[in-house]
Amino acid sequence: MAKKRPAFEIAGVRVAPGSRAAINLPLPGLYTNDPVSMPVHVLHGRYEGPVVFVSAAVHGDEINGVEIIRRLLRLPQMKRLRGTLLAVPIVNVFGFHNRSRYLPDRRDLNRMFPGSMSGSMAGRLGHVFMTEIVARSDVGIDLHTAAVHRDNWPQIRADISDPVLVHLAKAFGAPVLLHSAAPPGSLRGAAAGNGIPVMVFEAGEALRFQEVSIQVGLRGVVNVLRALSMLPRSKGKPSKPSAILRSSSWVRAPQSGILRAHVGLGDLVEKGEVLAVVADPTGESEMPMPAPFGGVVIGRVNLPLVYEGEAMFHIGRTRRTALLERHIDSLQGEPGIQAPELIEELPIV
Repeated sequence: MAKKRPAFEIAGVRVAPGSRAAINLPLPGLYTNDPVSMPVHVLHGRYEGPVVFVSAAVHGDEINGVEIIRRLLRLPQMKRLRGTLLAVPIVNVFGFHNRSRYLPDRRDLNRMFPGSMSGSMAGRLGHVFMTEIVARSDVGIDLHTAAVHRDNWPQIRADISDPVLVHLAKAFGAPVLLHSAAPPGSLRGAAAGNGIPVMVFEAGEALRFQEVSIQVGLRGVVNVLRALSMLPRSKGKPSKPSAILRSSSWVRAPQSGILRAHVGLGDLVEKGEVLAVVADPTGESEMPMPAPFGGVVIGRVNLPLVYEGEAMFHIGRTRRTALLERHIDSLQGEPGIQAPELIEELPIV
């Protein structure tokens, strides 16, 4: 028989094995003297296992991850969880309230980790998250979307030179797995510096719910928990393997003007294929944007009014076209995305 665990302690609260608790981590208050706190849901399994954190809204306007965590916490199978799950649906509480990517001091929280207890507002928030959540964890999953007026195809970003991380990133089962080094000051970079592997899930657009992205993300988080033996294995069909992208590049606008896009997210493109045309309002000056190499569109701008040099299309290099076509077919047929045991409610439209 598996050995029972001791209570899990966080922020002065003891969570008994086989139970869950909602905890608020104190943050710097508002100048109106109103208190502010970061919500954390602790699911402490009855039996031994890893400690995993799942976080969302590090950028306050990236809300798909908030919904993914809400659905994750409601899954019936979470009652059978081994180990401990730390679910943080809103990390950047200030930005979330203001519908903003940034903190009130205009800093990007995901460039301020590991933070400092005596630094700026962003530094102090980053320090709280690192000391209270990351330092207690063995693995992390950070949920993101694209920035405002941009959209990302569902993807995992991770340093796949890490043997632990590559296994879990593949287990997630996103359409593509992009090998990328962590940006300086990012959550996954700071966590890696402390020996804690973190992957980033990117999907959708800021301030918008996208049902397909939410379903892919929910399924992926559950896949990782299963790969860590924190949840029972699924009896259904396994997720399709990810197409691994070793590199990617943005294609930028050749001139200022109005963009007419010819490709969308998830489209497979060939070298020289015209991705879009940029023209002045009368159409007298038109410049095509050819693809610099073959690959798949994993990100794009949605706003058609563009400036010269602005990033328009994010192309991932790959030759795994057959595998990607299987993912594209699956994403277009929404009912087939999720395993049946993960669907509990009507989709968001």
